[in-house]
Amino acid sequence: MVVTIKDVAREANVAPSTVSRVIANNPRISEQTKRRVKEVMEKLGYYPNLQARSLVAKSTHTIGVIMPNSAYHAFRNPFFPEVLRGISMNAHENKYGIYLSTGSSEEEIHEEVLSMVMGRRVDGIILLYSRVNDRTMNYLEEIGFPFTVVGRPSINEERITFVDNDNICITKQVTNYLIEQGHKNIAYVGINPDFVVTNDRIAGYKAALTEAGLPVKGDYFVHEKLVNEKGREAISSLMGLDVPPTAFVTQDDLMAYEIISHLEKFNIKVPDDISIVSFNNLSLSEHSKPPLTSVDIGTFQLGHVAAQCLIEKVENPETLPKRITIPTKLIERESCAVRK
Repeated sequence: MVVTIKDVAREANVAPSTVSRVIANNPRISEQTKRRVKEVMEKLGYYPNLQARSLVAKSTHTIGVIMPNSAYHAFRNPFFPEVLRGISMNAHENKYGIYLSTGSSEEEIHEEVLSMVMGRRVDGIILLYSRVNDRTMNYLEEIGFPFTVVGRPSINEERITFVDNDNICITKQVTNYLIEQGHKNIAYVGINPDFVVTNDRIAGYKAALTEAGLPVKGDYFVHEKLVNEKGREAISSLMGLDVPPTAFVTQDDLMAYEIISHLEKFNIKVPDDISIVSFNNLSLSEHSKPPLTSVDIGTFQLGHVAAQCLIEKVENPETLPKRITIPTKLIERESCAVRK
């Protein structure tokens, strides 16, 4: 049974016009009433037909951009300024502004998206991540609000427009690159199974090992949180195994820099003692010591194309969902060596 605006009004003990004003974030409605009506909407599972409302509402010509954590932490990773550069360039070309999220937790991010949507602050949203069973992505998909994703959705892939790399294929290629150099003990450092990108990369890593007849060792997986909170101890434990790895695949370049720093303290040299390959190909990677072998994932292009796809959806709601794959390239430098 479809829940209507009248059902919400009856349950909240207000007029249907009041519910409409709450949805539009009318300043004449008290915060107490807004809160009560929103609680009833959530309880009853009522989602306003935002696409229909947008036909009579004025466009904001603004794109909401949602990062996986707070802007403070995100901007410490050069990936985000670069992907935002791609988004902002396309937005500027199409005369759109950008509204950045500032939530520091999954709950805060979701609340901020609700505020953007319910308050009609943006015409569409770009998610700069794809979390497994993401509450916010599910919400946007359910209400039909225009959005695109940088990353592969974990569900409803055929109904959601997204821009991504082929992370399974490229990680298989990266792992094979190390295998061809004679490495048989290859660790993966920086996993976070909450995110689809990690799971895809792990799938590629495992496929390469299996096809080469090499075992997939549980001891060779190191969680991102462990590296961030106890990096030195994590690397010490990994290198202290009975059969330590001779090569690392790391989740991104920033993590690789940190690992190289820890290895230096243990007098373990890259690439003489251990090889490292990573992702993102940050500009600093060319100048690190040693220069880092890394996968160029086309960060700017990911953002630029995601913005273009979103603007197309905003301006033509009948646009069909797209899956766009941005090509990648392994940039060979000096952090990998042949295992003798």
